Amino acid sequence: MSFSAARSIPLFLLLAGFCLSDAAAETAGPSTTEDAKKPTEKSPVLEVVKYNITTKESSTKAVVKNITLVRPAVLELLCTLEVNPSPDRTTIEVTWRIDNTTIRDDNATKDEHQNIWSTQYMAEIKNRTQLGNYTCVFKTKQNAEGKFNVRVPEAEGKSKTLISYEGDSVVMGCNSGKYDPLYWVWYTVNGSEEVVINDTLRPEKYQVFSKNLNSTKLKVLGLTEKDGGSYWCEAIFLQLGESRGKVSLKVLTYMAPLKPFLAIAAEVIVLVALIFIFEIYTKKKEPVVEGEKEFEQTEQLKSEDSNGVENSTARHRNV
Repeated sequence: MSFSAARSIPLFLLLAGFCLSDAAAETAGPSTTEDAKKPTEKSPVLEVVKYNITTKESSTKAVVKNITLVRPAVLELLCTLEVNPSPDRTTIEVTWRIDNTTIRDDNATKDEHQNIWSTQYMAEIKNRTQLGNYTCVFKTKQNAEGKFNVRVPEAEGKSKTLISYEGDSVVMGCNSGKYDPLYWVWYTVNGSEEVVINDTLRPEKYQVFSKNLNSTKLKVLGLTEKDGGSYWCEAIFLQLGESRGKVSLKVLTYMAPLKPFLAIAAEVIVLVALIFIFEIYTKKKEPVVEGEKEFEQTEQLKSEDSNGVENSTARHRNV
């Protein structure tokens, strides 16, 4: 092999290597640098809502504020404590709790001009596990407390038991006040088991309807005694969970209203029977009494007559 031919072989291999690298780059797609420059999807920004509780050093009961949420949010919770002026007091310790779990120990911040101490906590509420009672405890002589009760809206059913009769239909309702849930679900209780009511599968038995999102109604058709019991309406609020309202139903037979009447009628019949028996017994006894009286009168007359005869005989003898 000549020298010129030997030099041409490495040159050919070098050109082949460049071609292969370009092809690999094309098949591999865009570089990781270009991927890094692409914008990433941002998580939704939560609304920040501020709430404030003011308590006093002399308070013996916790000050409570109810916070109702229908969607995730960031809560800015501020507790302020009004104290009596004291130059010796330099710090006041504060403990933040959620339910019975301590989530932060801190020192309150003092406002020099108004003798007010304050503490703040940012609570990010994204799901149902973060709901509960957020409590700030100022460690004074009596431990002044402020409590933020964070919850979803309450579903409210009918407090009084509904009463209907076999064969009839009944309408039960629930509402969530001014708050609109995503949707409603109805349950009934069969022993210890909860059964979801599906009006699509059983339209001849159940009908679920509503005029507004914040309310729901359930109509039960063709009632039987088995339909009596507890019904639950459940309002679903995004990731924050749900709340339930209860409605109780009692189904009566048509004989049920007659039972008091029948009991009264039975008492009247018994009373009339006793009166009738007493009258019969009295009538049977009256002739016997009258016969005894006549016999006594007859005997009395006989005794009087015999006495008269004896008296007259005695007079004749005396003469």
